[in-house]
Amino acid sequence: MRETGTTQSELSRLSGVHQPSISQFLSGRVAMSDDMLERLLSCLGFQLEVIRRPVRRELNRSSERSWQLHRRLSTRLTPETLDQWLPAIRQNLDRLRGGVQGQPHLRNLHRWQRLVDDRDVAGLRRVLTGVDSDSVQMREVSPMSGLMSQQERAEVLALPG
Repeated sequence: MRETGTTQSELSRLSGVHQPSISQFLSGRVAMSDDMLERLLSCLGFQLEVIRRPVRRELNRSSERSWQLHRRLSTRLTPETLDQWLPAIRQNLDRLRGGVQGQPHLRNLHRWQRLVDDRDVAGLRRVLTGVDSDSVQMREVSPMSGLMSQQERAEVLALPG
């Protein structure tokens, strides 16, 4: 806007987006979708260019250890191993339900249950290996304990992070 000398009011008239909304976008009080950003930029003679590049997600020590362990489990996860693991997973879910309170933990236990009941191997892999906030929170109430030998656990945790 500075480069083109366009005011919020002018941008509002050009784009059809209400000026108070533009003000909220600019102040960061309201998140703007890529579509909205592209719409506003085009009114200024610009286009949106998204550059994709991998960025290493920094996890705290506990989340990193949990990710490493679950990541190892994901290498063994198949429809067949899931069937073998089901009794232990269901027992763990029952145990966790008895000791967990509040959100997001209860909601995440329900999501684990749904993934397991649906035998959603791809969905389970996403949660086991994801570094997004949602996956990290899901692993805080993971029903996957006891599926790995103590020796394998020790090997995974000894690996350089």
